[in-house]
Amino acid sequence: MKLSYKERINNVKPVVVVSRCLGFEACRYNGQMDGCNLVDKLNDYVEFITVCPEVQIGLDTPREAIRIVKEDELSPAKLVQHVTERELSTEMFEFGEEFLKGLPKVDGFLLKSKSPSCGIKEVKIYKSAQKGSSSVKGKGLFGELVINKFPSAAIEDDGRVKNYNIRQHFLTKLYIMKNFRVIEESMLIEDLVEFHSTNKLLLMSYNQKQLKILGRIIGSHGELSAKQVYEEYAINLNLALNKLPRYTSNINVLIKSMGYFSDKLTHREKEFILNTIEQYRESKVPFSVPLYVIKSNAIRFEEKNLINQTFFEPYPLQLDNVTDSGKGLDK
Repeated sequence: MKLSYKERINNVKPVVVVSRCLGFEACRYNGQMDGCNLVDKLNDYVEFITVCPEVQIGLDTPREAIRIVKEDELSPAKLVQHVTERELSTEMFEFGEEFLKGLPKVDGFLLKSKSPSCGIKEVKIYKSAQKGSSSVKGKGLFGELVINKFPSAAIEDDGRVKNYNIRQHFLTKLYIMKNFRVIEESMLIEDLVEFHSTNKLLLMSYNQKQLKILGRIIGSHGELSAKQVYEEYAINLNLALNKLPRYTSNINVLIKSMGYFSDKLTHREKEFILNTIEQYRESKVPFSVPLYVIKSNAIRFEEKNLINQTFFEPYPLQLDNVTDSGKGLDK
């Protein structure tokens, strides 16, 4: 018996490459292991592949700290153990290339923040290997390889995902890319049509221009092969999810969704919903609050066109957590 679209995507977990020091092994340079609440929550929901580039190029634990050195704009970045002055750039590049090439299809990366190997942002890049050298901010050597080789993956670090909005975006993209990977295996146009249909409001909140382009790509399936349609769709799906949705876009989609059942609401009910949306606009409540209010009414009025939209549940509800570092309710 053939499984439905929903059954097929629900039967597959996202595949996430994670820094091994984030709760799996005490392999940091100082012999410690860091905790990450999101990693703990994801344990039952994703398939993890762990990596520690520094250990996997042969360094001991504990070990002398390493740093990235870039003497000037024209010089290549070097990975140096500043106490021993041992250069590890070649080993790190070769490991990164081989490791990433050998991965199965992955949907996301959750890496150690500010690490000279795994960091994706805010990594200190020094002018020299000497203590006290000035620095600028950039990417770790392994982290940069990840970003360059997996442009469509959900990629974040353990520091940034403490922010509610960033964490929500990471999880949303992770599950969308996983679902697309599942249907890409069959390359059936009817699967892509359903994928587009169920993600329509979510994509609208991210990028209305790209949503229209994605719709036109599906409409061209009579002129292109299924493979070409999927390839074009994948490129533009990534462009659509490139940035976090603006809070104003979220509000527009909430109001549009309310329009499906607004004629069935009492005046007081309408007032309550609009007031909840206004509280979100003013950063008094997180996005999950008006989202829940709209979804509960969609269920109440049996609005099937809304209930199946990933906009209301882009990832398992058990992963949602509005508590964070205190910076997460910003717009």
